[in-house]
Amino acid sequence: MYNTLFFDLDGTITDSGPGILNSVRYALEKLRLPVPETQALLSFIGPPLMDSFMKKYEMDEEEAEQAVSYYREYYVEKGMYENLVYDGIPELLENLNQSGCTLYIATSKPEVFAKQILAHFELTKHFKGIYGASLDSSRSSKGAVIRYGMAEENVSAAGSLMIGDREHDVLGAMENQVECIGALYGYGDREELETAGAIYLAETPKMIGDFLLKN
Repeated sequence: MYNTLFFDLDGTITDSGPGILNSVRYALEKLRLPVPETQALLSFIGPPLMDSFMKKYEMDEEEAEQAVSYYREYYVEKGMYENLVYDGIPELLENLNQSGCTLYIATSKPEVFAKQILAHFELTKHFKGIYGASLDSSRSSKGAVIRYGMAEENVSAAGSLMIGDREHDVLGAMENQVECIGALYGYGDREELETAGAIYLAETPKMIGDFLLKN
């Protein structure tokens, strides 16, 4: 039923939480802003950084750009590698490729960083294309990234599916008439993903494969 699969990266392919949170803490310290407890920072994992800084700290665009600049100072040097591939992901990707599916990455993370991370974990080979945000934030929302990937690859919504762990993955897919599976092992919870409209919730990577290879 689905032969074109777009995967989110953070919280879906890799557990990138430690590096992202450490980068946010670094940026807040540089800005001399209070650094909250870990739980309060988890919302930074997934959505575009500019949006998160503006929403959480009531920053204007210029202030948020500075925050993102500080964030990247730490992220480029250390943060992107404070990261682990979820158990079962390599096997899932291999099985989906062998079944004839075509896999892509669609992430709100800057594309250049996504490519470095996937290369670092030797996962690039599984994906026909890796699509992400632009460094200048002109392309940052999940809907825009999916639209960009679909246009570059000349694929249609029919037969396409998004897999991600946050509501913006589901909503971004819906903007492009694409359905979405919610990855419950990531950073979004059941209520968030169900409310957004995920068609199926997977508690493990294996459950994603079980669902896709039976449909």
